[in-house]
Amino acid sequence: MRRDLEHALKLARDLNVEQLPEFLGELEQVRVTALARLAAPVFMQPQMDRQLEVDEAAKLLGMSEDYLYRHHQGFPFTRREGRRLLFSLLGIQKYIREK
Repeated sequence: MRRDLEHALKLARDLNVEQLPEFLGELEQVRVTALARLAAPVFMQPQMDRQLEVDEAAKLLGMSEDYLYRHHQGFPFTRREGRRLLFSLLGIQKYIREK
């Protein structure tokens, strides 16, 4: 059993009978939340964006690094940070899905 659930198991054994209905309600809330996450489509789940360097973006897009440098203005998922050219991973994934 997961360590973080061992505490819940101990509570189930040790709580007064009067406290068990509230405890079961809290457990049900945890269960339903986990089930909702499983049932939600992947695109509905929050994702963390990550900024990619040119070499990583080129591999994902199947383009050369040189092409990306020359045409980065035409892509909605690029940004400059000083002299660095960065690409949004989520933006690239969306671009690939829509193509």
